[in-house]
Amino acid sequence: MSPKRAPGSDGAASAMPGGVWLRAPRPPSAGGGAAQPALDRERIVAASVALLDERGTAGLTMRKLAEALGVHATSLYWHVAHRDDLLDLALDAVFGEVTLPARAAGDWRADVTAFMDGLRTALLRHPWSGALAGSRPLLGPNALARSEFVYAALVGAGFRGDDLSAAAGAIANYVIGTVSAEAAWRHGDARDETAGRRALLARLNGSAEAHPTLAAHPPSLRTDWEGHYVRGRDFLLAGLAGSRAGD
Repeated sequence: MSPKRAPGSDGAASAMPGGVWLRAPRPPSAGGGAAQPALDRERIVAASVALLDERGTAGLTMRKLAEALGVHATSLYWHVAHRDDLLDLALDAVFGEVTLPARAAGDWRADVTAFMDGLRTALLRHPWSGALAGSRPLLGPNALARSEFVYAALVGAGFRGDDLSAAAGAIANYVIGTVSAEAAWRHGDARDETAGRRALLARLNGSAEAHPTLAAHPPSLRTDWEGHYVRGRDFLLAGLAGSRAGD
């Protein structure tokens, strides 16, 4: 017997990443009186995030999630169409951890800096989320609320049209990219990271003729990840500010 799927689970919107946000939600059932608390999306999302934190994206399956929730796997299909829904829901929950100020500062660079720093903190708290954020459309309500904040700040700075979307994309992609790189390098303990960098240095030294600039300016054995992020962030914002200077 095939499991019952959420509405629209066989449509194009369901098959694509982010499809969970494009599908009409299932109306609540009219039943009641269950001895166990009702399985709902909030519980599913919280358990998905916990599994992802513990095991990474490869460790999140419908079966393992059902075990964590103490339900049969088919029960999940009343709420989600497939595993991709879980990834989108969990990722948007991480974006919900980015605290937005109740009121914009009125200084677009201060507002964008606050967003970028908050997003970096939230993504680093969940090491799987950076790479995932770079591979899926960010269509959930929490992600859209943060995009609204950034767009409003940039519109206030004078960005419009293609410049606006490019600037907003550069801001988000910088944070997501640096977090993904940091998480990749720091997947183990500090000794693993140092060993990896030693191997990189040895490779560059061994191929100095092919890569003379890289060999002459190698990365350090221990990266100041926060300092590296801040310098790049400030370069990016200075460049965006400079692009408005002549307007």
